Amino acid sequence: MQPEIEKALAITPASRARERTIDITTVGARTGRPRRIEVWFYRVNGRIYLSTQPARRSWYANILRNPSFTFHLKHGVRADLPAIGTPVRDPQLREAVFRSIIADLNQPWNPASIRQPVEPLEEWMAGSPLVRVDFTEGARS
Repeated sequence: MQPEIEKALAITPASRARERTIDITTVGARTGRPRRIEVWFYRVNGRIYLSTQPARRSWYANILRNPSFTFHLKHGVRADLPAIGTPVRDPQLREAVFRSIIADLNQPWNPASIRQPVEPLEEWMAGSPLVRVDFTEGARS
């Protein structure tokens, strides 16, 4: 992977909202058509994850049905990264990742001015999608 792409993916809790904002293009679970939306990504223990506050998300249903998607970097560097999304179902891993995400969002210097405190861990565990992102082949700039 190119150094500028690695740098863009190396976000930390101090990263601003803009730095963690990407687009993803999934294949519609029902329609089979490409669907591009804006989401945030998180980095926990060197891995990339997609998640949101508790709610049902069509992008998650799309990844469950069609795990291949495109991860579009759009700030600092522009690149289209082919990826595979794997739902995280293991309760211990989900808890560890959600604890990190919630701590990130609840820090005093909030990266996106999200209303704090962010929902309790139990709500995230019960109602938030969590997908591990694995990049598959070369990026297209």
